[in-house]
Amino acid sequence: MKPLKGKIALVTGGSRGAGRGIALELGKAGATVYVTGRSVKGKSTNDWPGTIDDTVAQIEASGGKGIAVQCDHTKDKETESVIDQLHEEQGKLDILVNNVWGAHDLSIEPAPFWDLPLQHWDTMFTAGVRAQLATNHFAVPLLRKNEKALIIHTTFWDDYKYTGHFYYDLAKNALTRMAFGLSTELKQDNIAVLAVSPGWMRTELVLKHHDTDEEHWHESDGLEKTESPLYIGRGIVALASDPNVMEKNGKVLRIGDLAKEYQFTDIDGRWIPPFKI
Repeated sequence: MKPLKGKIALVTGGSRGAGRGIALELGKAGATVYVTGRSVKGKSTNDWPGTIDDTVAQIEASGGKGIAVQCDHTKDKETESVIDQLHEEQGKLDILVNNVWGAHDLSIEPAPFWDLPLQHWDTMFTAGVRAQLATNHFAVPLLRKNEKALIIHTTFWDDYKYTGHFYYDLAKNALTRMAFGLSTELKQDNIAVLAVSPGWMRTELVLKHHDTDEEHWHESDGLEKTESPLYIGRGIVALASDPNVMEKNGKVLRIGDLAKEYQFTDIDGRWIPPFKI
């Protein structure tokens, strides 16, 4: 059964990590998934593992349909071009997952605010918060043409607890507030807007940092409580498939809570509770 058959989805920042996991699960559920990012075959950002072409290849290997579109979401013209392509090729957009995030370009080890470089503003706000805002700006008119639609912002949330990194904390709370504000403005259009918070994910970069891979992560100390990026993907599929998702409009939702509510597990069969600081 493919509950999202016929749906058109856009996942920004889908070369790796949460974006890839979300795109893969949406594809498995039957959606046609447009995947954007800077990394393409033969040219990966910072030589990191993963590209949008790799993500689409995995979607297609699982029987889904994916379309890779190279896009630097800090450039409005490129973001607008993605939405124009969607309009021309599909005529609609049902699911928007705002996941693009530039903060991987700098270390986010905790330190006092006054010791942190101001460049964090650019990586987290220009390449993160503003990039997601701009995607909304261009995509909302297309989303409003539907009888209903869904916007997801990936964020981090632990009941207002301070994350320990000033810019990261500020940016993630800005995304949460963006989702709330949009949920109010778009409620009359039957567009649900939610912020979704994963736990500690075993992304490609986390695995690389621990000098391991998905097959051997159990052998690495400190990764016991991690979850795969497919866990958040399964949560977003559950939300997108829920006919009553508008009841959650404007809320911040944690993947561990969604897993319990919708009765899904991570790829290893575990229920992983919400991440706590």
